Amino acid sequence: MSGICTGVHCQRSPSRTADHQSRYSVYAPRRPSVPYTVIHPQNSRSGSPKENPRTITAEVFTPQGCTGRGCHGSPSTTNNDTKECKGIGCKLPARMRQDPKQHSCVGDACIRGSDVERSRLSFVHMQDRAEQVLGEFPELGTRGGPSTGIQLTCDIKPGTNEVQSEDALVLHLHLAKDQDKLVAQLQGQQAEVKQIQSTLREQQSALLAHQREILDQQRIMFEKMEEVKTQYSFLLDSVKQLSVQGPQGVTESHLHGLQSQVRSYSQEAFTMHKMNMDASVTDADRPLLGCGSCRADEYCDFSADRPRCEKCTVCPPGFFLVAQCSIHADRICQDRDECLEMTNICKERNQCLNTPGGFRCSGVSEREAAAGMCGHSYFYNSEMEECQACTECDAQPMTSPCLATSDAVCANPSESRLSVSWSGNVDLAKGSEFPDKQLHIRGNSDGSLLSSTDGCIVLHQHGLVWVDHNLALRHGCRSFVQACLRLNASEGEGRDLSGMRLEQREGKSIQSASVSGAAAVEPGHVLYLSLKSAANQCSQDNEDVHLQSSLIAPFSLLWLSHDTGAVAMTAQAVASAHYHTNYRPAFRTSSISDPYMVGLTHDNRAVRFRESGTVKFVLQQALYSMGQACISEGFYLLAYVNHNGSSAELTRTFKPGVHYRDTSISLSAATTVDSGDMLTFEILAPAQCNVRYFGDDSGISMLSLVWIPSAMSSALSASVSRKSLPSGAVRNKALFFHQTTPAVPQVALAGTKDHRDFIFREAGTASVALDLRLIHSCSLIKLTLLQQSGSQGVQPAPVAQQISGHMPEGSVWASVGLRGSFQVRNGTVIFATVDCVRGRINQIAHDAGSSISILWTAA
Repeated sequence: MSGICTGVHCQRSPSRTADHQSRYSVYAPRRPSVPYTVIHPQNSRSGSPKENPRTITAEVFTPQGCTGRGCHGSPSTTNNDTKECKGIGCKLPARMRQDPKQHSCVGDACIRGSDVERSRLSFVHMQDRAEQVLGEFPELGTRGGPSTGIQLTCDIKPGTNEVQSEDALVLHLHLAKDQDKLVAQLQGQQAEVKQIQSTLREQQSALLAHQREILDQQRIMFEKMEEVKTQYSFLLDSVKQLSVQGPQGVTESHLHGLQSQVRSYSQEAFTMHKMNMDASVTDADRPLLGCGSCRADEYCDFSADRPRCEKCTVCPPGFFLVAQCSIHADRICQDRDECLEMTNICKERNQCLNTPGGFRCSGVSEREAAAGMCGHSYFYNSEMEECQACTECDAQPMTSPCLATSDAVCANPSESRLSVSWSGNVDLAKGSEFPDKQLHIRGNSDGSLLSSTDGCIVLHQHGLVWVDHNLALRHGCRSFVQACLRLNASEGEGRDLSGMRLEQREGKSIQSASVSGAAAVEPGHVLYLSLKSAANQCSQDNEDVHLQSSLIAPFSLLWLSHDTGAVAMTAQAVASAHYHTNYRPAFRTSSISDPYMVGLTHDNRAVRFRESGTVKFVLQQALYSMGQACISEGFYLLAYVNHNGSSAELTRTFKPGVHYRDTSISLSAATTVDSGDMLTFEILAPAQCNVRYFGDDSGISMLSLVWIPSAMSSALSASVSRKSLPSGAVRNKALFFHQTTPAVPQVALAGTKDHRDFIFREAGTASVALDLRLIHSCSLIKLTLLQQSGSQGVQPAPVAQQISGHMPEGSVWASVGLRGSFQVRNGTVIFATVDCVRGRINQIAHDAGSSISILWTAA
């Protein structure tokens, strides 16, 4: 129950603070003599108490001069006229709008004027807000009696349940409006995404249906082919049991019909598969991976990881053509059934059995077969005890015809040769720059063997190759220059066969090196040369590198047919982890054409041979050395042959040392080996010289060799003789040699003792390696290998040459060497000369480091 207060002291409640009065009170003009009433409601609208009830104190009094209904909140006295509402505020509730005609009262102006006017203005403002509050509390409206003024005080702590300001509400309306627009846009985008997803699902369903249709067509076609094959096999079995001529003749027509049916089904299946695959790829908008450009006798093989061109299959004798070779598929061949096609071929008493490429007659002796029982275009193979179809040479020449007991032999001009040599010139390619500057190889193309195209050598025949490149240049790069020999396959993948580093020297003197390598090759393989340097160590133009292009035949190649039985092997030297003086390199096999004949030993430091033959090898080792003793004494690279447990030095070569520089040392020779022999190597360095040996896949430290059976090859080695050693001002003086290996019938020294000439007694191909260790002061020294035919009066012609410049500063000994391959005939003579330009030769070593090695192979 609310308390009732009467009297003047109830006009302001003592419990109310000034802050509450200023923030939550609305005052009417003061009338101290007029009675008033104070009401304290404690319950909610429903009459039930709340957990945290609000306490509102209302003071109601009746001022003088206010009578009637309008003093108690009549609508006619309200200033909130909606007709005068403008702007965003019109969207606010009516009780929250501001009175556009409301005025503020400041100073004495609030006192002047009549009492009626002041009462009207105050009561208008007070009455409007009081009615709004009383509307939320019905209990205040239940009391009778008129009321003409209200004073409200809200006992609520600041900061709790406060009404938001009008600006905040306006901002809230703007945010709500923008949020509605954003939601509408998101809904529209979501609808578009759903539509796109639906379209993609429809397209995917169409593609799947198309693929299922293709698979169904292929399955039906394959079922038909299997059905025809089954009928064909059943018919073959039936015909083989028939001995009567009549039924066999009847069934032959049916047989040919089935064969044509098989061919038509095969071609139809292939055509359908090809057409549908192209269509599906086009629909999916994906590019079809291909081989690029294949030759006329090649097709694109998709069975491997990546498409590549493959040679079309040639139908062997005894097979007939089913489908021609196309760009997408290989040629299809079917075995011919001679027992069906050739009537009574085995006579009546013998049973005929079809075999691949031929047929077999039971109970036939070799004498009967030699009498020609196999028939025309067939011969009797005694090993297989059956008749085989003769080989057809077509446009190739026939060296031996097909006989009753032997097949025909076809001769290919290029493949009939066992060994061929080729040589060319080398110069710097225009437009190429470091760090990978290409060298241009020029020479006459051999159409059947190789061709020189764009400065590279393109091979056209299967076989093995041995390559030599004599290089002489001067460079001013701040580091070494590396000469490289690389083999690229037709698919673009390649590998480095070998490489030699030419160290940095003061004064840009001419340096010489020989790069050699061996590999098994196929048609389409490409050989090319290049010069490499470290980044930013050489200028981009040719000012820092000057190649001596006046050399005679600096590039030479020896090609060996697989018919020789030769084996090629390359092994990469393993890098040393520490500095050494004497060092025995270990290897890791890179490639080998026949691992049974040649292979590394268990410790990877030697090469073991399974059968006797001739081996030509080259080892190129890159190194870095420190110490003055390296320059003065240099390095030696030795090769040993271990025979029956005893090791003997075969040959050695010399290389001037370097101090805080990179360089390479190389050794090449040829020798005969027996079954079980091993080939090992060792590098000797001065005791005060620290050497680090490198090895990687760039070919700078690589062992390459070719093993050839003894029946097809031979080798001879000789050292420089003490007799008639040239010295002083030497101009084109011949070198004399002393043979150090047993005599061979194909090549030998001209005399019984020391001589300058090597004479060949049988035609073939020769490969020579010559090394010379000497002391000189020549500005330029030339080492030349000359060839002279057996005819009288014919001048010798040079076949290989190498040039070197000044000796390295601080070195006691220098070295120069050359390598080359060329054709020889019976009676051909070769010899070597040395020429010193502007200087003299003081000494040529004859004990170590000066030798010649010759390999001969049958032509």
